[in-house]
Amino acid sequence: MRIRTSYVLLLAACGLSAFAVSSRGAWADDLLGGGFPGGGFCPLLPGSVVVSTSTYVGNQGAVASLTAGVTQLPDTDKATTTAVASNNYVTVWNNASVDGSFGVTSPIQLTNIDLLSGRPLCTVNVPANQVVTSFSSKSELGLHFARDWRGPHIIFVAYAGAGVGALDVSNADAVPGQDPTNPVTFAFGPNYAFHRTIISYDDDGTFRYTPTIDYGGNNGRSALLSPDGLYYAVGNANNGNADTFGPSNGTNPDVTETTGLEVVNPINGPSSSVPIPANNSAEVDPLLQFTFVVGKPDKPGKDNNYRGVTEFNGALYFTKGSGSNGIDTVYTVDTLPTLASAAATTITVVPGFPTDSAKATGGNYTPFAVFFANAATMYVTDEGSGNATDTSTHAGLEKWSLVNGTWQLDYVLTKGLIGIVDSNLNGYDGPYPPVTTVGLRNLTGVVSGNFVTLWATTSTSSASGDNGADPNKVVEITDILGATTLSGPVADEAFRTIAGPTYGTVYRGVAFVK
Repeated sequence: MRIRTSYVLLLAACGLSAFAVSSRGAWADDLLGGGFPGGGFCPLLPGSVVVSTSTYVGNQGAVASLTAGVTQLPDTDKATTTAVASNNYVTVWNNASVDGSFGVTSPIQLTNIDLLSGRPLCTVNVPANQVVTSFSSKSELGLHFARDWRGPHIIFVAYAGAGVGALDVSNADAVPGQDPTNPVTFAFGPNYAFHRTIISYDDDGTFRYTPTIDYGGNNGRSALLSPDGLYYAVGNANNGNADTFGPSNGTNPDVTETTGLEVVNPINGPSSSVPIPANNSAEVDPLLQFTFVVGKPDKPGKDNNYRGVTEFNGALYFTKGSGSNGIDTVYTVDTLPTLASAAATTITVVPGFPTDSAKATGGNYTPFAVFFANAATMYVTDEGSGNATDTSTHAGLEKWSLVNGTWQLDYVLTKGLIGIVDSNLNGYDGPYPPVTTVGLRNLTGVVSGNFVTLWATTSTSSASGDNGADPNKVVEITDILGATTLSGPVADEAFRTIAGPTYGTVYRGVAFVK
C-alpha cells in the first residue's frame, strides 16, 4: 500500500529502523491499565508523536455531589438554574441544556507514541494540583513542540488552581472579581477564578508554568513558543454582558482586551501560583473585534475567537471556526509581534480563504488547525460540525496550494474518516451512545521526500448532551506532497486509527517531536 510504503520511508528519514508496523490502533487500554511506564518522567523522543488526553473523573471535587433536581448551576448574571443530571459520565453533559457554561475539570496526560508499533512509549501525568483541563471543552489542550537553548519542550494551556471535578471553570473569570456580569461569577462567587496558564513540559521531566490574566469567561486553547522566545496564545473570552471597549464595561482586566491572539512573556515558574508581572501579555490587533459585519453588532471579545495556531517562516497562522460572530477563516500575522507592538500589529485573512460573515452564512466553514508542509503547501483541518455546506465541502483534512500569491483548495481527504460510526462504547456508567466522526481538530505532521504524514484528533457527533465529551480518536494519513488533485494514488489515501475511541477519555492535541 502507498501509505505503508511512505510510512516506512518516513520512519527511515527520522532515523528509525523500518520493521513491521503494527495495525493495532487503540492503545488507551495500556494508558488506563498502567501496562507501561506512566505517571512520571517521559522523554521527548525524536520521531515520536505526543498526544494530550484527559479522562473524566466523577468522584472528586464538586461534581462528586452533583445531583439532578438539587444542585444549582449558573444561568444568568442574576439567577441560577437546577441541574438536570447527576455525575454519571454518560448523562452529566445534559446539564449543558440548562447551563451554557457547563463543564467539569479533569486531569491531563501526555503520552509519547512509538510510530513503529503504534503503542505508547511512556506517559506523564500533568500535576493536577497545579493545572487541569475542562472536560467537554473540545478546543483545549492543543500541543506544540519547540526547541530552544534549554532543549525540547511541549507547550499547552490549562487552568491553574481549580483541581479535579470543579464545575464550569472554562467559563469562569481569569482573575477574581473580573466580570460581575458573568453567570459563573453570580453562581459561585467573585473569587471563583482561574488563571489560564501556559505550561512547558521539558525533556528532563520538568513542568514550567506561565499564568496569565487572559481569556476570562472562556478558554485558552493553544500556545506556542516562538523562535524569538515569546509565547503566542489563542483563545476566547467574555461570558458576560460586556459590550463596550475599555474599562467602562465594568470588567477588570477588560475581557475584550484579553482575548484572541495574545503575546505572553514567559514566566516559566516552578508552580502555577507564581505572581504575574504587570503588563505581561498583550492582545494583537485589539480593534479587530469591533469591526462588526452584517446585521446587529457582534458581541465584543467574540470576533477574535481563535483556536488553532502555528508559526511558519516568521509568521503566525491561526483559525476561527466557531461562533456566529466575525469571519470563520484562517488568519495571519506576517511578523512576530512583541508586547510593545501587539496593539499596532494587523491581523488579516490569509489570501484565498473565506471572507464572508459567519453570521450571514451560519458557519459554513469551521477550520481548526494548520500545518505547513512547505511554503506552498498548507493542510487545514475542518471540524465538520457546521452546516450542510461545511459538511459536504470542507470537513476533514483540506490541502491548499499557493498559486501566484493566493491559496487555493486542492482537495479534501475524508476516506476512512467521515461518517465512521463507533458503537459498543460501554463502561462504568453504562453505554455511551454511538459516536460518528464528522471532521478533525488538532493537527501535526512531518515531511519525508514527496510524502507527508499527518496526525490529527477527530471531531464527532452523537446523542450526548455535549459532543465535546464524546470518546474520539487519533488518526493518521500519508499524502503525496506534490499532488494537487484527488485522483490516482491520492484517491486511495485513507485515514487509520492510532488511538481510541476509549470510554471516558478524550484525545485533544498532537505534536510531532523533531
